[in-house]
Amino acid sequence: MTIKNVTIAGAGTLGSQIAWQTAFKGFNVTVYDAFDKGLERGKQFHQQFAQLFMATRGVSQQEVNETFARLSYTTNLTEAVKDADLISESIPENLEIKKAFYVELSKLAPEKTIFTTNSSTLLPSQYAEETGRPEKFLALHFANWIWDANIGEVMGHAKTDPKYFDRVIAFSKEIGMVPILIHKEQHGYVLNSLLGPLLSAAGDLLVNEVADYETIDKTWMITSGTKMGPCAIMDMIGLETIYNVEKLWSDKTGEDVRKARVDYYKKHFIDTNKLGMKTGEGFYKYPKPAYRNSDFLT
Repeated sequence: MTIKNVTIAGAGTLGSQIAWQTAFKGFNVTVYDAFDKGLERGKQFHQQFAQLFMATRGVSQQEVNETFARLSYTTNLTEAVKDADLISESIPENLEIKKAFYVELSKLAPEKTIFTTNSSTLLPSQYAEETGRPEKFLALHFANWIWDANIGEVMGHAKTDPKYFDRVIAFSKEIGMVPILIHKEQHGYVLNSLLGPLLSAAGDLLVNEVADYETIDKTWMITSGTKMGPCAIMDMIGLETIYNVEKLWSDKTGEDVRKARVDYYKKHFIDTNKLGMKTGEGFYKYPKPAYRNSDFLT
């Protein structure tokens, strides 16, 4: 199964990273977003990534130019998927939105196309039937800043054909990822099963006014030796995603503690459009957040 043409659905924070990394590794990449504004933001991300790669990864201007030559952008889904060998979907973390998207996608994509979802919490089986090709559908989940945190979590469902599972593992290696094989469906996969409780705990500390966001991050950074604390991580992921995930589980479980976190994120971030790195402000202000200052941990 040859993979040459890849479509990235969703030009947000992670979708843009996946598109850039895939094109940089030699694949033809079409970036699809339903909105012109989303595509423009994706293009801006790619200009930033180009500068980042040249400044920090020893990449030449020629390599950057070749990467851009392999990238195209469209808001027309039919055009986006007409030649796709593989699709990586990074649309909002909302089950009904994903179901509707895959119903439409199933009508437009060629029979050969493998569908992958970059969902961080939802299970492939929750919307496999909507794809119209459950045997060719599975999760390939990435971590933020994928060229540094270069894992590709590969998780199928009961109807995923093993040969497509193996092909997606190979594809993840081809774009520079370390495949993380997940043997059964698990909400949160490996990464977010570990990270989720940390972010939830940080949210509870904020909601209950136990500590402010800088104190929470300093505590974690000093004691674990990491470069970022949980609130900075939420900025990186995107607070809209954090909100959507919390709301999904709040609606599902009815837990008061989750609802309190949902209300907190809505009031402080969603309603104020402070969505993290991608909007220039979340918990911190970017591009020079306080946690990167040399005296932050003193």
